[in-house]
Amino acid sequence: MVELKGDERIDYLLADRKRRIIQSPSVFAFSIDAVLLAEFTYLPLKKGKVLDLCTGNGVVPLFLSKRSKVQMVGVELQERIYDMAIRNVELNDLQDQINMIHGDLKDMPRQLGHSKYDLVTCNPPYFQTEDLDKRNSNEYLAIARHEIHCNLDEVLKACKMLVKPGGKVSLVHRPGRMADLIAIGRKYNLEPKRVQFVHPKKGKEANIVLIEFVRDGSADLKVIPPIVIHDEDGNYTGEVARILYGEEGSRQHGSHSKKL
Repeated sequence: MVELKGDERIDYLLADRKRRIIQSPSVFAFSIDAVLLAEFTYLPLKKGKVLDLCTGNGVVPLFLSKRSKVQMVGVELQERIYDMAIRNVELNDLQDQINMIHGDLKDMPRQLGHSKYDLVTCNPPYFQTEDLDKRNSNEYLAIARHEIHCNLDEVLKACKMLVKPGGKVSLVHRPGRMADLIAIGRKYNLEPKRVQFVHPKKGKEANIVLIEFVRDGSADLKVIPPIVIHDEDGNYTGEVARILYGEEGSRQHGSHSKKL
């Protein structure tokens, strides 16, 4: 039996009721950003190695493990949240597939080795440290959301060093950093190959961007059709309901908006 601490709770991992996840409103609870990153990501199905940086409570590896049996590693800096990730792996009996590491992503090339992974994913801190008005007073959330311990340059540099030549790197970020994502990625020989924008409603500006790089790839960027999260009534659109609940679940839950 996995122990819960403080205000933690166990939720079903959306569509897959065989997957459960420990969350905490005061420490860490995943958002739709992580769900979309997992859905966007192409991953090896039978052989290869996957690395998830800034893994939080391990939500992205948990999602990806539904689609692939390859070995996965998650890296989390904050010890309290890393502890949640460890227990989430145990809760779902995935110890043979997913390994969690407590550490700084900047140290991972030295610790794990260079060019070892076929795929690297990351849901990094979005906000630059000068965005003080956006900084959360909760230190756990502030570190997860603000570039306090790593910035975008350090994230992409680590990704480049960890992924194999020809391997993929998938990130979720904010559209306002799009120019930085491309410029810094190319600085480290990460060529942008796919981009998808996410809009809160039709007619609203995008507030999420998903981007895939290929290490040492050739220039050929594809902008794939956007995702719209909510319809005019505030309910999830059919596409998002399918991502969250699956085909059958989307028919049952698609008319109900559920904030993540």
